[in-house]
Amino acid sequence: MATDHDKLERIAILDYGSQYTQLIARRIREQQVFSEIVRFDTTAAKLRENLPKGIILSGGPNSVFAEGAPGIDPEIFNLGVPVLGICYGMQLMSQMLGGRVEPGTEREYGKTEMATLPENELFAGLPEKFTVWMSHGDRVAELPQGFKASAESGNCPYAAIRNEEKRFYAIQFHPEVVHTQHGSQILGNFLFKICGCRADWKLSNWIDETVEKLREQVGEEEVVLGLSGGVDSSVVAVLLHRAIGRRLHCIFVDNGLLRHNEAAQVEEMFHAKLGLDLTVARAAGRFYAALKGVEDPEQKRKIIGREFINVFAEEARKFRDCKFLAQGTIYPDVIESSSSVKGPSQTIKSHHNVGGLPEDLKFELVEPLRDLFKDEVRAVGRVLGMDPELLERQPFPGPGLGVRILGEVTEEKVRLLQQADLRVQEEIKKLPEYRQIWQTFAVLLPVKSVGVMGDQRTYEYTCAIRSVNSIDAMTADWTRIPYDTLATMSNRIINEVRGINRVVYDISSKPPATIEWE
Repeated sequence: MATDHDKLERIAILDYGSQYTQLIARRIREQQVFSEIVRFDTTAAKLRENLPKGIILSGGPNSVFAEGAPGIDPEIFNLGVPVLGICYGMQLMSQMLGGRVEPGTEREYGKTEMATLPENELFAGLPEKFTVWMSHGDRVAELPQGFKASAESGNCPYAAIRNEEKRFYAIQFHPEVVHTQHGSQILGNFLFKICGCRADWKLSNWIDETVEKLREQVGEEEVVLGLSGGVDSSVVAVLLHRAIGRRLHCIFVDNGLLRHNEAAQVEEMFHAKLGLDLTVARAAGRFYAALKGVEDPEQKRKIIGREFINVFAEEARKFRDCKFLAQGTIYPDVIESSSSVKGPSQTIKSHHNVGGLPEDLKFELVEPLRDLFKDEVRAVGRVLGMDPELLERQPFPGPGLGVRILGEVTEEKVRLLQQADLRVQEEIKKLPEYRQIWQTFAVLLPVKSVGVMGDQRTYEYTCAIRSVNSIDAMTADWTRIPYDTLATMSNRIINEVRGINRVVYDISSKPPATIEWE
């Protein structure tokens, strides 16, 4: 992997708003080819500045007939590089090049058997029939000049088309999703047989070049980093430490809303073991005071965010020679911070890292991970020799346990939830499939109920267990945790955590529910 875009071969993905656009980029990078998502209205002149080896037009929720439907600079088709249109991208390509698109007689959605036609480089080495994932209403009714059919399905005579002379290919299905058989091979055929890519996106190269780029950017200056203990900021810390050593100053804010013993673990890992310069700002009392009497979830989030920024800023001002602020921004953050179809936005997500610092702290940003997906960040951490347990940590919300305690947050409730969640974590990690689970955690409900323990009546809190499987947290399904594991979690919480006498399991998916309860 390398981020020197002047030397690195790349595939440009024009984003038309598909929920799968990021997945296209990931599937390409899995084959060691660098992919970059760009806006749908990126001009041919802009692409020519750093000409990609190929261009992909993503799917999208629009119809090409809709008023204001996103289009494309027609000069892109004159750049002389291969183009692959997927779903909406196929319809747009066909319409722009003189074909005819019409509404389908019936919508084709879900798994569909497709039959390929012979002598098609995109489907080289694949069986004549296989299952693909369709999601479209419109379809191509008449091919543009120079195109011919490559595949058909029961409801779609042009499930795939091609113009071999121009090296234009288009498919009505989504090769990037797991439901499409041979999807990776189809993308691989486009990358290697059609575009002639070399597969030069290597981890070892990326790390070496990034360390050099960090040294060039920072020079002899100093850098301050808000260390959360999560995967992204931790990998940034290790990368920067390798690049500039003790000129990196990490600040960890202990807001009293962390997991059990987390502050001590961060201090042990980064200061004692790795030798980083680490300041731990112990501010639990300050956060508890600010949250006193507050029950509204959004108000709690804003208070926690405000206090975090204030504490971080106070500590950062102590490093008067620091010119740079390092952040664990990753590629999905970059993509989400500007809307592809609705128009450009320069706003970085307010909930990410330490946005919104006071004006007197005029740092320049250092964001070494901004080209990487989460799985790539973890892979970098492994190459850097970081603790596997840290790299495989499940996501943890910025406001911490403040959004897992429904209603008012108090020190007593935090202690209860930390102990309950500790037992949930200990048991879930025993499962062989633990690494495939996106997130598992405990929630403390503002509900008390009657119980019986040791022949005595109790009136204590209820704890909910939440566990979900997801790829990117945009959608999620509840995890089918084995009953024996759930029973052990419940027994341990009720017997070992004084103050909780009832445990329930959350079996709602996202949507309509969210992953976090607040």
